[in-house]
Amino acid sequence: MSIPRFVPNPPPAEHQLARVNGHAREVPLDYAVVRQLHNRVTDRITGLLADAANVTPSYRKELAQRVGREVIAEYAIAMAHAGQPVSPAQENALLDAVVAGMFGAGRLQRLLDDPSITNVHILGCDQVLLHHADGSKTRGEPVADTDDELITMLQVLAMRVAATERQLSESNPELDMQLPDGSRMTVLYKVSPRPVVYIRKHTLFTASLEQLRDRWGMIDHLLYRFLTKALEAGANIMIAGLAASGKTTLLRALGRTIPAGEPYITLEESRELGLHEPVGTNWVISLESLQGHGEYDAQGKRRGEKTLHDMMPITQRLGVRRVIVGETRGREIVPMLRAMTVSRGAMCTIHARQAREVMDSIVQLACSYGNDLGAEQALRMAAQGIDLIVYTSVVDERAIGGDEHRFVSHVIEVGGMRDGNVVLTTVFGPGVDGRAVPRHLPERIKDDLLDVGYDLRELVPFIEAGANNKGAWVRELRTKRVRQ
Repeated sequence: MSIPRFVPNPPPAEHQLARVNGHAREVPLDYAVVRQLHNRVTDRITGLLADAANVTPSYRKELAQRVGREVIAEYAIAMAHAGQPVSPAQENALLDAVVAGMFGAGRLQRLLDDPSITNVHILGCDQVLLHHADGSKTRGEPVADTDDELITMLQVLAMRVAATERQLSESNPELDMQLPDGSRMTVLYKVSPRPVVYIRKHTLFTASLEQLRDRWGMIDHLLYRFLTKALEAGANIMIAGLAASGKTTLLRALGRTIPAGEPYITLEESRELGLHEPVGTNWVISLESLQGHGEYDAQGKRRGEKTLHDMMPITQRLGVRRVIVGETRGREIVPMLRAMTVSRGAMCTIHARQAREVMDSIVQLACSYGNDLGAEQALRMAAQGIDLIVYTSVVDERAIGGDEHRFVSHVIEVGGMRDGNVVLTTVFGPGVDGRAVPRHLPERIKDDLLDVGYDLRELVPFIEAGANNKGAWVRELRTKRVRQ
């Protein structure tokens, strides 16, 4: 047979994680070769599928892997004839890289596949900062050969991976999307000297509320019982906290607690919750805003743009009682407030430095993004719609040889307005180690809790214990810092 001509390349400068004898090992990889192989595989698949119709993504991927093995085997033969043999581990790494370029996240895929990496900061194609689970930071390999190549890779990724097509261009210099593994990617383009990419990996993407209690220690049995019953009773819950404190993880876990046969809606600027997956296991209607393209109209919207505010009215005609709005960072605030004032069992997350600042954060966002919505009206909407504020805290002592701890520190009941002020009751508040312990019995949702069989008397002994109240936390919180 004739052997395809492959041009030998200089010694590779990057590495790819590959499985060798069942263990992950870094294997040298030249991405100039990967591009060459990628093009050859793509050409062959295009020829094979020229007359095919209704080809499924799974079949296309299976075909790419088969053709990829053939092309890489031909490359290995050519390199052996050139006196540069290719090891089986390198062949596997090349195949993984080719398939990742076609169906995954390209050269970013190796970072997503590495379990030791928690977050990634990228400045241009070659400045890569890796954040590791132990708190350390290291420099990573370049993710592209040029900044232009990086942008092209991100543009293709946005069009191929996002369920609702996302665009990265001069007219749309921001990109916020979910990657295939559930990680969150944010991109800035043109507004900075070099492209900026931030990837936040979700290590507890599928964690259940039971796992957050038993394995991760984010809640105790009392909080587990209270939150599940509050959810069952239809309480509207806002989860607040600092970045990376576990807000979205807790929201997902609560969402997975909703019975599989109960339909509900998720509204997100960009999909992150993933509660609609795996498809067919529940009745989640996942709605995501559409970016829109082209010129702006008289209302300041692009053609095809669909915001959460636009979609809110239709959610009230879909026959569901729960609406979950994802992270509330900007213009989601008004749809979130409206969802909570017209539905039961609504949930969302919001950034706040402290539990007592949550209402201030709501008002500030609402006044910034609510057009004619004033501070008093925003406060009244929040007081009317929100039943519980659950605050998540994070203590990160990895820099001083400790661990990173995430836990619920507050559960605050919102009791409406009285004399122009919002009535707040701390149902659970920080104990001696900062974790939430029972403080007061709820008032506003008391009857709703009783209706679903929750016995409030289980909180009374802990409340009466006063300073000795340690809640039902099983494991000691081992921190370096001594709390007063």
